[in-house]
Amino acid sequence: MNSYLLFALVVLYLGLLFFIAYFAEKRRSSFWVNNPYVYALSLAVYCSAWTYYGSIGVAANQGLEYMAIYVGPIIIIPAWIYINSKIIRISRVNKISSIADFISLRYGNSRSLSALIALVCMFAIIPYVGLQIKAISETFHLITETDQTTNIFFDSATYVVLIIALFSSYYGTKYVDASEKRLGIISAVAVESFLKLIFFIILGIFVVYGVFNGFEDIYNQAEKLPDFAAKNTFNGLEGGFNWFLMSMLSMSAIFLLPRQFHTAIIENRKEKHIKTAIWLFPLYLLIFNFFVFPIAWGGKILFFGEDVNPELYSILIPQKFGNTIISTMVFFGGLSACISMIIISSFSLSIMLSNNIIIPYGWLDRFKFGSETDNTKNIVNIRKISIFLLILVSFIFYKYFILGKSIFSIGLVSFVLIAQLAPTFFGAIFWRRGTYLGSMTGIIVGVLICYLGLVLPSFSENYQQSTFFNHGFFSFFNIPYLSPIPQIFFWSLLVNGLLFTIISANTVSDYRERNYAEIYVDINDYIQNHENAYIWKGTANVSDIQKILVRFLGEKKTEQALKIFNLKYKITDDSDTADSRFIKFSENLLSGRIGTASAKILIEGVTKEDKISLPEVLKILEESKENISINKQLSEQSSQLLKLSDDLQNANKNLIVKDKQKDEFLDSVAHELRTPLTAIRATSEILLDDEEMPAELKKDFLENIISESDRLSEIINDILYLDKLETGTIPLNIQSFNIIETFRKSVKPLLHLFEQRSLHHSEVNLLEDEIFEYDEPRMIQVFQNILGNALKFTNEQGMIQTKFQKQENQLKISIFNTGKIIPTEDLAFIFEKFYQSKNQNLQKPTGSGLGLAICKKIMIAHGGDIEVKNKEIGVTFEVFLPIKEHNNELEEFNNNSRM
Repeated sequence: MNSYLLFALVVLYLGLLFFIAYFAEKRRSSFWVNNPYVYALSLAVYCSAWTYYGSIGVAANQGLEYMAIYVGPIIIIPAWIYINSKIIRISRVNKISSIADFISLRYGNSRSLSALIALVCMFAIIPYVGLQIKAISETFHLITETDQTTNIFFDSATYVVLIIALFSSYYGTKYVDASEKRLGIISAVAVESFLKLIFFIILGIFVVYGVFNGFEDIYNQAEKLPDFAAKNTFNGLEGGFNWFLMSMLSMSAIFLLPRQFHTAIIENRKEKHIKTAIWLFPLYLLIFNFFVFPIAWGGKILFFGEDVNPELYSILIPQKFGNTIISTMVFFGGLSACISMIIISSFSLSIMLSNNIIIPYGWLDRFKFGSETDNTKNIVNIRKISIFLLILVSFIFYKYFILGKSIFSIGLVSFVLIAQLAPTFFGAIFWRRGTYLGSMTGIIVGVLICYLGLVLPSFSENYQQSTFFNHGFFSFFNIPYLSPIPQIFFWSLLVNGLLFTIISANTVSDYRERNYAEIYVDINDYIQNHENAYIWKGTANVSDIQKILVRFLGEKKTEQALKIFNLKYKITDDSDTADSRFIKFSENLLSGRIGTASAKILIEGVTKEDKISLPEVLKILEESKENISINKQLSEQSSQLLKLSDDLQNANKNLIVKDKQKDEFLDSVAHELRTPLTAIRATSEILLDDEEMPAELKKDFLENIISESDRLSEIINDILYLDKLETGTIPLNIQSFNIIETFRKSVKPLLHLFEQRSLHHSEVNLLEDEIFEYDEPRMIQVFQNILGNALKFTNEQGMIQTKFQKQENQLKISIFNTGKIIPTEDLAFIFEKFYQSKNQNLQKPTGSGLGLAICKKIMIAHGGDIEVKNKEIGVTFEVFLPIKEHNNELEEFNNNSRM
């Protein structure tokens, strides 16, 4: 492919990343902000050029050894639900912005420890960033079939790196607070993670099914190669030990690599996103590695006897078959892997370089007297320069130190160096006795062993690996069956961990270390009131600290922060005395901008602190923990009492409403009784006074008396019948009936009313067997009450539909009508005898208000129930009738008869 065309495509691709980052930052929609899949995919920054190219080279040269780098993370990731949740909580309450701040804060908020950790991270990661640049340059020239040049101005990698540096410096320094979430960068990295996986899968399918005839064909041909058997085993116990240590190395890397700490901890928006990450991220790694071995063996078969770099098989294979599209896709997949690693690594390292080295050791005095605008500008500029400086140094490493090195070798050296933080890191969250002196000693000695055993041999032709363990005193520690990387990893971490443990156990930590030790280890106890757990004694004025805050936050933000603090702890503005809570609150406000150590130094400059003895610290912490526990219990009891009070108030309101409804019901019943009585009396008086009344008129009057008497009798019967149902004095005559026929008996007297109002009625019968056991007259009464209710409230041209179906072990009859929807507040009470909706259109109900209450009692007497539900255009009454045992036997008999 033409180099200018490919470079143009690279620029377009980088422009796409700019657009994604810009769009995510600008819109900040829930898709980007609260998406656990974006978070999980951002963790795939772990898959750098090492995964895209290096793993294939290792699989080709060392066999199954490549898998250890992915098996380790897959094994430990389920533990994130506990470990990372704890780390996230600690980081959130302390405004942590880097792994250097996280570790140094635990050990007394030491400036020297944070600087040491920052230096270790930079020494470990800068060469590895250089390897990403190397991978971009080599694959670019491989795709374009051009020669690499030593002139940086004619090297395409120079300009690609420059664009990446601009991108990183712009979006990486968008917020002056380093603990803020970089949504733009994380969104772009998530998209890159998705694309690089898709491109790698396409490559794998092409190799397995395009070049070869499936997996079986590849392995059948690979079996003929001389080293096939050796590279498909772990080479016995010795190889197993190497593989185990490599897995442990990668297990520590997934926690300690600056880019992994940043994406997993600092960029976490919600703890619950970890639940998605613990299955999606391992699945991502497994899918990625599914095609690594087939591609490696496919390359060995195709290029057997040729002098080619196995790390480039992923591009060389499609090129061999003239498939420019696949090779270009692979290039862009590798480019994505490299770019995401460079961006996150340079950003996280720049935070450590600025907050843990440049600012605390050179700029704090200037910040004390600068304005908020100047300080903010200086902090941002320091970070931008740091990003450019880090990428520039990485570029120099690529050009002059690691040009001939493999991705795999330099990557493992970086992992071993980073692993030196492991004892101190895990000790910080699980062991209270860890001290500053123990952590400093352990890290320094561990890094020194790595330097002598790995770094010098990697960059010096005259210095051989064997001299470190095979001569003099160190020969005693040589383990012959361990390869160099596992050997140095084992001994460096063992010595590091022992020194950390022994020195920590034999030295007394100061009060600040022990204070943070308790908070870190028991973060769940202090998460709600972490500022109360901070121990500080001395004299300090709010006004003095406020002046410091203003120089970094500005007047407006400082005032807002103080208001929030005062409201939280119910403090008045009258007091100028600062307590331990305000000291911690102020340090947190500054930590994201200048780091925890620098924040502590600035606050110490305007306060006078008294030293506290260790027993006093433990006593205060114990009291604090007890107070938090008591407050939690009181809060829970208060919530329970509040809920109970609300329940009592609601019950009281319901009693008042029911009592009122009862009175209204009695008034309604009295009115209903009086109405027919009045009519009967008036008609009777007319008949008595008018002896000469025509026979036809007299007949109408007598019919009216009979009708009103029947209505009077019906009302009285309903009241008496309901009372008997409640007392259980009415026995049910349970027999086997056809439910469809029973329903039609109920409907028949009402059909002419349906026709008068032009109501459409239909039945839906989903029953295989229609015979059930019930009291037929009572069931007819239930149906007629519900249908009568539907008639009352359904408008003309409406619809009534009845559906019969079997649901679990009961008969369900749904009677739907397109009538007026029942108010939500009435649904729970509509079957109560004294309840009448206060939202009816009529002042008084047309009936006695007992019909639905009677229906409820009848169905309960049957062992069933009745419910009502609002639909979009009407109401559904659902009648449930239990299916008796012999009904089931009858159904089984019927089913057997059909067979």
